[in-house]
Amino acid sequence: MAVVIPLSAVAYQSLRVPLSGQACRLDVQQRSTGLYAALWVDDSPVLAGVLCQDRTWLVRQSATTLPGDLAFADTQGTQDPDYTGLGSRFVLVYAEDAND
Repeated sequence: MAVVIPLSAVAYQSLRVPLSGQACRLDVQQRSTGLYAALWVDDSPVLAGVLCQDRTWLVRQSATTLPGDLAFADTQGTQDPDYTGLGSRFVLVYAEDAND
């Protein structure tokens, strides 16, 4: 099952969202070299400073307690995300069984 995580078109944001029944914190930050993400699951860091690219998994490993994975998708093409299109052109999707 895929879930769209709501984001706003701001350069830095931090949000708490339940994913697969676990308390998660997600930070998304625009830098001059691209959009980057950090993720904590139950207050334990899972990833930090990961470059966000179109349709590319962020976590990419099954060693975490999170059974799924996150990816940005460009709804109008194949451009890598930037903050100006978050929540509209660029959506962040959580796929529950992506790391199985």
